[in-house]
Amino acid sequence: MNSDIVKKGPARTPHRSLFKAMGYTDYELNHPFIGVVNAYSEVVPGHIHLNNIAQAVKTGIVQAGGTPMEFPAIGVCDGIAMGHTGMKYSLPSRELIADSIETMALAHAFDGLVLVPNCDKIVPGMLMAAARLNIPSIMISGGPMLSGKIDGKPVSLSNAFEAVGAYNAGIIDDCALKENENNTCPTCGSCAGMYTANSMNCLAEAIGMGLPGNGTIPAVYSERIRLAKQAGQAIMGLVINNICPRDIMTYDAFINALTVDMAMGASTNTILHLTAIAHEVGIALPLSLVEEISRRTPNLCKLAPSGIYHIEDLYHAGGIMALLKELYNKGLINPNQISVTGQPIGNSIDCANNTGRNVIKPFDDPYSHEGGIAVLYGNIAEHGSVVKRSAVSKDRLKTEGPARVFECEEDCVKAIYANMLNKGDVAVIRYEGPKGGPGMREMLSPTSALAGMGLDGDISLITDGRFSGATRGACIGHISPEAYIGGNIALIENNDLIEIDINAGVLNLLVPNEILNERRGKWRQPESDISGWLKRYQKLVGGAERGAILVATSENPICAS
Repeated sequence: MNSDIVKKGPARTPHRSLFKAMGYTDYELNHPFIGVVNAYSEVVPGHIHLNNIAQAVKTGIVQAGGTPMEFPAIGVCDGIAMGHTGMKYSLPSRELIADSIETMALAHAFDGLVLVPNCDKIVPGMLMAAARLNIPSIMISGGPMLSGKIDGKPVSLSNAFEAVGAYNAGIIDDCALKENENNTCPTCGSCAGMYTANSMNCLAEAIGMGLPGNGTIPAVYSERIRLAKQAGQAIMGLVINNICPRDIMTYDAFINALTVDMAMGASTNTILHLTAIAHEVGIALPLSLVEEISRRTPNLCKLAPSGIYHIEDLYHAGGIMALLKELYNKGLINPNQISVTGQPIGNSIDCANNTGRNVIKPFDDPYSHEGGIAVLYGNIAEHGSVVKRSAVSKDRLKTEGPARVFECEEDCVKAIYANMLNKGDVAVIRYEGPKGGPGMREMLSPTSALAGMGLDGDISLITDGRFSGATRGACIGHISPEAYIGGNIALIENNDLIEIDINAGVLNLLVPNEILNERRGKWRQPESDISGWLKRYQKLVGGAERGAILVATSENPICAS
């Protein structure tokens, strides 16, 4: 066992004395040490209940013959961080989480890990750590929030953001705004739509790192506690059989996950995160592969904000295993990939049934014949960009319009609320990429403002930043190369025509090359006054097309003229 190096033999007498200072007995020290990484905090609604989950995990570990040892992980609530400087720290926190877990696991010689996250960057950060460490690991999330109700209709966090736009447009009054505030988030858990947190918790299950139900059992259901106990028991089987994350997270497992991603219409942030997790195990997931999988995978789910259903509806329809079965029956899923059950994922698929044909559409009757996420290329996005195709109305899939250029998110939001954008405009928000932000902020404030004002079907938005999974409309993000390193998005001027064709995968600036070359000669990289951790992040972070991973500076040159 790994833990033998801190507990076996006469030379480890001091180490054992330190464990005994915490109350551990000889019996406990003779069993495998299992780290329980608990992201509990009193800041994040998805994490406020994680102590209950962690306690259930520890019960399962003890029942199966292990010794649990709990330690914490940080977590940013994207909703609370949205629309201000705090969002700069959200994506970078993924790296801090992975690094801190690596530090704790290797410093204390754990034999296995149970990862207890729930929200946006915590899930991928923990999976990156598991992939990097490659010791037996399992994920058990805190589960999704239940949807709220307003006027008898289900609602979730995106409705609260959109209500702000409706209020500023005079569509709703103070009472209606307060009703949204009080009713859109009725329980603990990750916010109820197919936002980034729920997307990643579902994909953790699809890739084999979470037990069936990990992504969809609601946070407030007792079944979630039972699943946590089962996860605690399952980690001991993984330790005994030495089944490690790299045995589970293979190339074919990532193909399975991307296929599920496209079928369920997940957040575009999943592309950043799956790419980064794959990087930790030495697997490349280029955007061209994402597009290839999207072309062959039908969109079978439309969950909020794209549709009327929420994660609890997906749970009652049979969950991720039922979705996998629809895809497996048509040959799109490899059933032989091992999962944290210790068995091929096909065994779990066999037991699943799609009991909600409106929530999980049959393969032969999809919402669309292509996946929920599309990859676009062109002279604005030479290295690629992404859009949640399943959340775009049909009349915005192909459009051409004049650019309205903004140097940051806040300027765009002000312009929207001042009614300065016209129907048919393409709003361009730049210098919000991984380096330019830095931190690649989510743009839920402008997109929800447009939706709340009823303009999401009339105005497109493109950015080198990213979008929340709660976004709907023609919102194209992750544009690479980003403006800060001299990508062509930095050269766009007001009233330039921009061509968007989502089904064809095209994003072009309709300006002659000679004019672009002239503009490039005048362009200068903006000065940055960033300090602290973000300054280090800005120097080391790579492009969105590679998952915004941290790379050596020699691999990530600044393209300033």
